[in-house]
Amino acid sequence: MEFGFAAEDEVFRADVRAWLAEHAESGQERRSWERALGKAGWIGLGWPESGYGNRSGTLTQQVAWAEEYARSDAPPRSGHIGENLLAPTLIAHGSDEQKSRFLPAVAAGDELWCQGYSEPGAGSDLAGVRTVAVRDAGDGSYRVTGQKIWTSLAHEADWCFVLARTEAGSRRHRGLSFLLVPMDQPGCVEVRPIRQLTGTSEFNEVFFDGARVRAEHVVGGEGEGWRVAMSLLGFERGVSTLAQQIGFASELGRVVEAAVASGAVGDPVLRDRLVRQWAELKAMRWNALRTLGRAGDAGAPSVAKLLWGGWHQRLGELAMQVRGAAATVGPVDWTPSSSYELDVLQHLFLFSRADTIYGGSDQVQRTIIAERVLGLPREPKGVV
Repeated sequence: MEFGFAAEDEVFRADVRAWLAEHAESGQERRSWERALGKAGWIGLGWPESGYGNRSGTLTQQVAWAEEYARSDAPPRSGHIGENLLAPTLIAHGSDEQKSRFLPAVAAGDELWCQGYSEPGAGSDLAGVRTVAVRDAGDGSYRVTGQKIWTSLAHEADWCFVLARTEAGSRRHRGLSFLLVPMDQPGCVEVRPIRQLTGTSEFNEVFFDGARVRAEHVVGGEGEGWRVAMSLLGFERGVSTLAQQIGFASELGRVVEAAVASGAVGDPVLRDRLVRQWAELKAMRWNALRTLGRAGDAGAPSVAKLLWGGWHQRLGELAMQVRGAAATVGPVDWTPSSSYELDVLQHLFLFSRADTIYGGSDQVQRTIIAERVLGLPREPKGVV
């Protein structure tokens, strides 16, 4: 693919940069920021349909938006799961009623979503779902019971799209349905934050105890959950990968500055590793551009995840090595009455330990490549 920005893309980029400079501030309350983005039409640029309050942007304009956002002081997004995962899935598989009900609220930044896929004991094995949804013979609604884990931003979300087993006795990918579950159901939905090594709690456990789902909130039809879920996973990686790489470049810059400050830059081994990180990041960008907008490449998302997961983890390790013993000391003195604090590079090191696990572990990505790209025999599955 020959990738480049046309003159109109650069005009668009300038508009984006100017808007972000005027409106974005680090530390802003995240829900109000989502509404500000929605009011200006910036949510849903990449949707294949407009008319929900969202602007429409070409692929190159989506890249420009993502890159400028990553360079700005804008706060982390809370609405990206609804915008980049749920919305394209509804556009592809949802009914007209589902699209008209949920897409305008996502585009306005009024409703936030989380993803109910992973479960204890199943990990990255999505077909190992044990959460069940039993249909009421009267009104056709469902009652969901089970547990999800590693649910990003569940503590902020208004809704959760949940993969649940709606056919009693079914196994693996059969008998699953894709359900839209309201989170505001006291006594039926409980969210428990998971405190991480970094001291923060972006991930959560979610417990469903008879949570109600309306009959019209099943996407793609009952028993079609696996097909819908696989389609959604195809939306997980794309333009956002390029924006992620802008953040990676900023982190690499901080590590280089730390190496210069500590004198570690004089070590030829560490210098070689710094240059290697830079070169690999450039290669990742060109790979992302090469595959951008290409459909039907089953291995591309897995290759991208393997590349950036390992790269980012190695960067975190390098961030500690270039600082030597000073890397073990926090920015403020520890006291029994307050939790430990981390500086930016310490946070990078600890958080990046999970990069090769979340979003599909490295082992799962290699299995996908082996089976779907190389055509190797399928890996035996245990009985659930």
